[in-house]
Amino acid sequence: MLLTLGVVSPASADPTKASKGVEDKTAAQIAALQDIKRSLTEAESKVDSALVVEQRRRTNATTFTKLPALQTGVKVQSGNTVVVDIRAFKVTDDLVAAVKTAGGAIRSVSTEGRTVRAQLPLGSLTKLSARGDVRRVETAVEYKTFNKQDRKTDPAASKEDKAREIETRTREALIAPQAVKTGEGDRAHAADTARADFRVTGTGVKLCALSDGVDSLALSQAAGELPAGVEVLAGQEGSGNEGTAMLEILHDIAPNASLGFATAVNGDASFADNIRALRFQLGCDVIVDDILYFNESPFQDGVIAQAVDAVSADGALFFSSAGNEGNVADGTSGHWEGRFVDSGVGVGKFAGTAHDFNPSPDAKQVFNPLSDSSANVPVTLFWSDPLTSSFNDYDLYLANSQGNVVAFSQGVQDGSQDPYERLNTPTSAAGLRLAVVKFRGEDKYLALSALGGRFKDSSDGLKKFATPGVTRGHSAAKGAISVAAAPANNPLPFDLEPGDPANPRGPFPNAFDGTQKPERFTSDGPRRVFFAPDGTPREELRQKPDLTAADGVQTSVAGFNPFFGTSASAPNAAGIAGLVLSGNPGLAPAEVREAMTATAIDLVEAGVDNRTGAGVVRADLVLAYTGASPQPLAKAVKPSVVNDADGSQYLKPGTTATVTVPVVNSGDGMAASTSLVLTTPTAGVTIAPRSKSYGNVEVGQTVTNTFKVTVPASLGVGSAVRLDARVTFAGSTSPTTSAFTLNVGEPSRDAKTFAYAGPVVAIPDNDATGVSVEIPVSGVGRGSRIAFSIDGDTCTTTTGATTVGIDHTFVGDLVGTLTSPSGATATLFQRNGATGNNLCQVVFDDTAAQPFSSVTSALAPYTGTWRPTTPLGALLAEPVDGTWTFKVTDGAASDRGSIRSVSLKINGYV
Repeated sequence: MLLTLGVVSPASADPTKASKGVEDKTAAQIAALQDIKRSLTEAESKVDSALVVEQRRRTNATTFTKLPALQTGVKVQSGNTVVVDIRAFKVTDDLVAAVKTAGGAIRSVSTEGRTVRAQLPLGSLTKLSARGDVRRVETAVEYKTFNKQDRKTDPAASKEDKAREIETRTREALIAPQAVKTGEGDRAHAADTARADFRVTGTGVKLCALSDGVDSLALSQAAGELPAGVEVLAGQEGSGNEGTAMLEILHDIAPNASLGFATAVNGDASFADNIRALRFQLGCDVIVDDILYFNESPFQDGVIAQAVDAVSADGALFFSSAGNEGNVADGTSGHWEGRFVDSGVGVGKFAGTAHDFNPSPDAKQVFNPLSDSSANVPVTLFWSDPLTSSFNDYDLYLANSQGNVVAFSQGVQDGSQDPYERLNTPTSAAGLRLAVVKFRGEDKYLALSALGGRFKDSSDGLKKFATPGVTRGHSAAKGAISVAAAPANNPLPFDLEPGDPANPRGPFPNAFDGTQKPERFTSDGPRRVFFAPDGTPREELRQKPDLTAADGVQTSVAGFNPFFGTSASAPNAAGIAGLVLSGNPGLAPAEVREAMTATAIDLVEAGVDNRTGAGVVRADLVLAYTGASPQPLAKAVKPSVVNDADGSQYLKPGTTATVTVPVVNSGDGMAASTSLVLTTPTAGVTIAPRSKSYGNVEVGQTVTNTFKVTVPASLGVGSAVRLDARVTFAGSTSPTTSAFTLNVGEPSRDAKTFAYAGPVVAIPDNDATGVSVEIPVSGVGRGSRIAFSIDGDTCTTTTGATTVGIDHTFVGDLVGTLTSPSGATATLFQRNGATGNNLCQVVFDDTAAQPFSSVTSALAPYTGTWRPTTPLGALLAEPVDGTWTFKVTDGAASDRGSIRSVSLKINGYV
């Protein structure tokens, strides 16, 4: 037998041709790449290998005459710029300033994640990597969602085309609203009957999603598919629509739950920050995502998985898509993991030994062949070193059947890098095969994954070698509930690859039972982990995925009807968890998890398995298991005032007022024996009586009672009186608390105007740091009312107009926020306006009839009075004198503009 870079040659083959046709050419091209690797400067060794090769190619093309088919995979944009992640030992203002000085446009900054994402000129990368505080400069780590789409679908539309489509559908929805759909997932999980039987709807629970974006959020709200109060983390609305579709699924299952969203696609560090923000800022009880970053290690919990564990430890339930990367049982995966086996085949001129995939001691194979349908998929290689501490150096090469190296990844690992290499397959995948080369170091445990591709026997004799365990990253974190997919109704309408068996069908209009088959693409486990988050050795085997839920469900979102993939199954499972919490307030996350797994209907292999976990979840079974019951949710809402002295609607010094405090039951059950205790921490203010009974408050009912509030003469006009309302009732959600601020005195009818007086400032294009202008305010003290105005003399849609308040093409790129001297912030507009140009004579006022989120490009230039995204009134809790800051960020490329003329209008007190 003859050893080649391919496979042991069959006896009928010509051994001379087999060795000359593959081994020599491939080895020579790998040697040429290794030559570059050995010649790296110290600064270059801290830069992604593909970026270095692309930079050298552009300065000396003759270097690559030996590599005729090579593609670096680097996405070079206008001005020879690339988007990179700058990994630092510590993110400082000095580092951010250095990035800007180097010509960088900032995408995101994560102090905790120690990462700056920026778009930089290719030639400036080594200047940054030479800094002592920079650990590495990488091609911006990419991600994938788990929406299962046919690879033959058309490329993504431009942002202009998407904006026009959303606007058209929004107008149609407002003119002729469609009937709200009943989701197939709702029926397949028996969630509809569970809500009816147990009278549990999600009340008192907040469900939040992380995905790409919520571009059509306003459209779904106009169509009645989502409620008005979806809370989007400020500046984190993202781009795309998968998030909107996931929110619709959550709302289908738990229609009375509160909803929240943040994007996950501004980089891995930003994703981790947003996971924490959803829990610690927005108070989300259940969080779900459908994102995988390619650099998420299978062997150690990285920054995203650590964020998942942090919110789980704080009491949140976190659901995550298991992935659509296939499994060994169905022959649909491109994953191999195991210990490096030295094939004895030297590769390259200087160093390197190829890995032997063939487990047989009598044969060797150093290539693993990909199927012809594995075009344009990311391929990742990890090995069992701790993150940021890899001393062992492995490389990854992709060759075609002619022996040409077409893609590569050969970063330097010398003690401070991640054990990670990544390449992309080209758009034509015929005859592709992967080789793993140990450049230097010990034999380590490896994980090689073609994400979305699969290993398949080749026509020239190479055998596929695949192993279970393709699911990885934060979905495999201990704190995550990893969700596989099974169809709710019709089967996936296309073959995963030509010649595949038929895809399974779901039970709709019936509910899931034990005969259900999972999706053939769902990722398998288990997940082997070697290190604790801090990098210390800690080996464990995690059973993943945990559960199965429905995909192939309806949403109203274009491109997601039906919605296939574990991107759809994860929010179905998360919605059911919301029902469990709603019917069992205070139930510990571990108990919710145990209930969902204990009642799951077993699928495929008996017992827990590596494709479907414990089985498919059903809402009716889980709620019966936990003993869910309808819970009341009685809460005090905004009080009203009648002054006893003069009949006005205001508290005044030295007077007593009658304060009416309503209590609303927004829950699923009657609030029996309801009472309210009203107190105040404001010195000198008295309340009588301290408490009152509200009796039984039925579902949806509002009951009122009055209290006498006396304000001392010493409390000046404009002072704030805080009222704390504590409502108790018979129910597990009791008590509820609310705080209200009532200012003393009659608001002035006259508003003082404070205008920005500085020069015109450009809004940085596609830069998360944005630009800010300051507005000084003085002589008001306490504010009673506030409005913000984007001014201008003459309103026009002309590009670069000098007579408008903000000139900008494609206003839908912009997010505007206002920050008070005390640090409180309100969002004025958040990616609204689509393709329209310019804001002129626009007033943001809490009392406006329509929200600015409802504007369309037909209204450009934007004028008139609109409600802001979040209330401005929240900025009046503290005195208003001081410096106010108006900030605008641009969240998409190519359109530009400036801040020209803006002002604050603030009313004080008489």
